[in-house]
Amino acid sequence: MPLLARSVQTPLHIDVRRGAVADLGRILADGRISSGGEVAVVVGPGLGERIVDLLRPSLRAATIYVTTGGTLDAALELSDKLRSGHYDAVVGIGGGKTVDTAKYAASRWGLPMVSVATSLANDGIASPVASLVNDGIKGSYGVHIPFGVIVDLDFVETGPDNVNRAGIGDVISNISALADWELARMVRNEPVDGLAASLARMGAEAVLTMPGDMSDDAFVTVLAEALISSGLAMAVCGSSRPSSGGCHEIMHAIDSLFPDTASHGELAGLGALFCTFLRGDERRFVQMADCLERHQLPLRPSDVGLDAEQFIRAVEFAPRTRPDRYTILEHLAMTPDETRQRLTEYENALAAR
Repeated sequence: MPLLARSVQTPLHIDVRRGAVADLGRILADGRISSGGEVAVVVGPGLGERIVDLLRPSLRAATIYVTTGGTLDAALELSDKLRSGHYDAVVGIGGGKTVDTAKYAASRWGLPMVSVATSLANDGIASPVASLVNDGIKGSYGVHIPFGVIVDLDFVETGPDNVNRAGIGDVISNISALADWELARMVRNEPVDGLAASLARMGAEAVLTMPGDMSDDAFVTVLAEALISSGLAMAVCGSSRPSSGGCHEIMHAIDSLFPDTASHGELAGLGALFCTFLRGDERRFVQMADCLERHQLPLRPSDVGLDAEQFIRAVEFAPRTRPDRYTILEHLAMTPDETRQRLTEYENALAAR
């Protein structure tokens, strides 16, 4: 009887702990990514000097590049610089903008990339996707999954609290995204990848119910591992489907219509809560609302500076951000008046918890 299996791309090395940045040279050597430390290290302008001082003792042969990050132009500029050197790997150290810029630039030249996260804003730290702004619009670009994923809890601890808390919203949005995927299977016979769904679900459930907050190393470690697991889920199925449904459609719509309203994770959590309400899942709705509130994340459009009419416009626009995706938003196909009514009911449900 034949044994059927599949190969799954995963990082060679995953490390979540304090002091990881200072120990980066040994980590790269032990992970067989770079024995001599001849790597291109990409940092953002805010963390540059502090990180360089920590890296020099263990990575004397490294070349340091500073990038503003977050745009396709910045990623292309970085890739041009990488072309002139000879590197074992590219190491992106910082938040999501810096890491995604490094991921894209490394993929252009087929270089291994190591993601070193100093914040926990979203699941991009381990995903095969780079989110970059091009001509004012944020797009998703396929890249190779990082060869290594490292989270330094020392940097996370000293980073902006609202940035790190946003990762909680991004993780628990997986629950809504998976419900949308199951809906697409029922209505359109869309195949669901069970392994990808399991990876996305496990981390989300852990963060949803775990006590503690960003001041607790145990909680922060679980959050970091959940974000990594979410990135692996995308790599397993070859798309963002297990982590992106109506929740992210709303997030992308708000980003397009009302730029700089709130962060990726904050909007994903808000979108997930609204979509969960639309599905009529009262238990999940209360559970997710309690989690978001406990971690001081947005529950209402007004929490991110949007009035009712702006949010209604975003919900109407949302399906256009992912035309090939079937979610509760496409399923209900609400008119603006219907969305207005549902939003009123949503606000009342939040108040009645």
